[in-house]
Amino acid sequence: MPDLDERAVTALERAPGGGFSLDLDDGTRASARRVVIACGIAPFERIPAGFEHLPAERISHTAHHRDLQAFAGQRVAVLGGGQSAFESAALMRERGAAQVEVLVRKSAVVWLRGHGVKKILGRLGPIVYAPTDVGPLWYSRLVEKPDLFRRLPRNAQNRIAARSIRPACSHFVRVRLGEVAISTGVEVLGAQLEGEELRVSLSDGSVREVDHLMFGTGYKVDVARYPFLGEGILADMRRVDGYPVLGRGLESSVSGLHLVGAPAAWSFGPINRFVSGSWFAGRALAREIAGRSSARPLGGVRA
Repeated sequence: MPDLDERAVTALERAPGGGFSLDLDDGTRASARRVVIACGIAPFERIPAGFEHLPAERISHTAHHRDLQAFAGQRVAVLGGGQSAFESAALMRERGAAQVEVLVRKSAVVWLRGHGVKKILGRLGPIVYAPTDVGPLWYSRLVEKPDLFRRLPRNAQNRIAARSIRPACSHFVRVRLGEVAISTGVEVLGAQLEGEELRVSLSDGSVREVDHLMFGTGYKVDVARYPFLGEGILADMRRVDGYPVLGRGLESSVSGLHLVGAPAAWSFGPINRFVSGSWFAGRALAREIAGRSSARPLGGVRA
């Protein structure tokens, strides 16, 4: 992309004369009349409290790893009941980890059956299930329409969203787990380093002795954790439980500032957490910007 600027944004503030000023990592400053934040979920990783005393090399979040070959020959306990926990376990097994166990808080793992149900439904499958592939049979078509979803009562939105993104594991990962041990109905109460071993205490009274504890505990959106957002902007941004409240064109209460991806999920539904929902954000942004802004296009900068 010839117009892509790969400098990172270190600070975003309102400009005195209107619009925004952006400090870049090379010490220069850029300006824009409108800003779209599409910075993903990396700052939102969730690790339960109570493990801060452990060395960083002994605990991690699944998001920290690109190459799980580093765990070959180690004993690893993975905490979580969703896709990232099980996929990390499968990859470690395939890359030679000596022993991997997944610890699931709930009494049973939710194994996704969408592919099998679609086969049973035959020609009705593509009609009943939205191509975005988010949400169960009876919610899929509703979730794929964010403009309709956002008009539902908030209680209904919360219920549908929770059901559509509950921790679960896809079939293509399940068949790769092989000899990976899975323990359900247990919570990790704490962990202590004793010599070279990490002793992990569980709610059933048992203890696991491992080399590494990995958290597949997902993400909790809180836009205040974007390190480049200034206090002035955060103070004026209407938020609910860490999510920005967005209106038409995914625009926040700070005029000219838009947020896409997972931060848009509270306002426009769970489809915004997935790549398959990017069609909605792209079209909504294009309509809003084309209709309200006459500013010349500016090259993007990486935040």
